[in-house]
Amino acid sequence: MIQNETRYGVWLMVLTTFIFATQDGLSRYLAEATNTTTIVMIRYWFFAFFVIAIARRQKGSIRAATATRQPILQAFRGALLACEIIVMVLAFVYLGLVESHAVFAVYPLLIGALSGPVLGEHVGWRRWTAIAVGFVGVLIVLQPDSGVFSPYAAIPFVAALMFAVYGLLNRYVARQDDAATSFFWTGTVGAVVTTGIGIFFWEPLVGWDWGLMAILCVTGAAGHFCMIKAYEVAEASAIQPFAYLQLVFATAIGLFVFGETLRLNVAVGTLLIVAAGLFTLWREKVKKAA
Repeated sequence: MIQNETRYGVWLMVLTTFIFATQDGLSRYLAEATNTTTIVMIRYWFFAFFVIAIARRQKGSIRAATATRQPILQAFRGALLACEIIVMVLAFVYLGLVESHAVFAVYPLLIGALSGPVLGEHVGWRRWTAIAVGFVGVLIVLQPDSGVFSPYAAIPFVAALMFAVYGLLNRYVARQDDAATSFFWTGTVGAVVTTGIGIFFWEPLVGWDWGLMAILCVTGAAGHFCMIKAYEVAEASAIQPFAYLQLVFATAIGLFVFGETLRLNVAVGTLLIVAAGLFTLWREKVKKAA
């Protein structure tokens, strides 16, 4: 049942972003200790069990959860998200948390830019201006005379583009399927895809890494539970801006745990990207209210 407890929803979203940022830190460490596909594959195994349990609770049976009139699109969504996670964890390994999240923060603007051709939504001049400002921020982050400008810099941008398409497909499939069905397809198809890739690059974890892997799996389920609960108790437009806190938490983890640095151009560019994204969210809220 949808409730309207905005303050509770905000705190749940803050907790969600903190959990996801912690996941990013654990993913970076474990991917460096073994390899990216192994970590994402194991993570998805646990996630699939979590998704199946949620689907059975909400839909009554697995058959009911799988029922959809758009199976190919649902399967593509799940595969796309799984591949996006692999790409993003690779970005953590090659660029670090700070710079990866600085570039990835552009994904809401990519959703805005693509919502017209993909969903047929009208994008006004104000939102196009915000999108342009956001891309200026990306160029500032990736300025040629900084250490960020390298072939690796394309990795988080590709991840942002993939996640933006995934977000648009979420809106599209929601026209016929409910959230429980989409969630089920996301977890199960993702587990199949990551297993199909990761099985060829399997490296066993050793020692404490198994404990960290267990924490990664548990926090993944906890983060998704908190996110689901947040959207249940509060309106999305009220809590979505707080999703940017993941950038703050991930940056802090990168700086204080992994010893990364925050260059001035990265800070300035990120501020522009986030400001443009928040403006886009505000305009969307205004349009809905109108």
